[in-house]
Amino acid sequence: MNVRLVILLAVAVTAVSAFSAKAEKADREKATKVEANRMTSDEARRISIFEGNVLLTKGTITVRAERIVVRQDADGFQYASASGAPVRFRQKGDPVGGQEGVWIEGEALRVEIDEKNERIELHENARIARDQDEVRGSYILYDQRSEFFSVSSAKGAPLAAPGERVRAVIQPKKPAAETGAK
Repeated sequence: MNVRLVILLAVAVTAVSAFSAKAEKADREKATKVEANRMTSDEARRISIFEGNVLLTKGTITVRAERIVVRQDADGFQYASASGAPVRFRQKGDPVGGQEGVWIEGEALRVEIDEKNERIELHENARIARDQDEVRGSYILYDQRSEFFSVSSAKGAPLAAPGERVRAVIQPKKPAAETGAK
């Protein structure tokens, strides 16, 4: 089994730091640990499947899902799909301006990671929270290349359906001079 495929999920999911927090640098050098009820790997098809109460940890990163499928294309790029009721992730960000790093938490019923295009998508009941800020929607897209972030009531939906709306709670921030940040 290619452990690098599993590491992709941990690294990619944490990139969904919707409020531009940096993942804790020390996490990159930690071992990845995966626990599941079942694991299958098909090297010929370049696919690994973890099923049943899956727990992935790497440093401060924790990902919980019912199923994680990781595949690799011919060029070596990885693609991961995590599903659950819901998929949950948590990671501590790096300290900023002398302040301790804050926790980033998120969840969705399905999370899709595309390493080649550097995109992460959270589908159905998606939520990301950092500190006391939070965004919710049916679909969250994060493009790592451009640092573009989008939340909508459904993938490709121009307007929200009745009863489905994007919700955000953004707490007031103190000016850098008050916090001692540079």
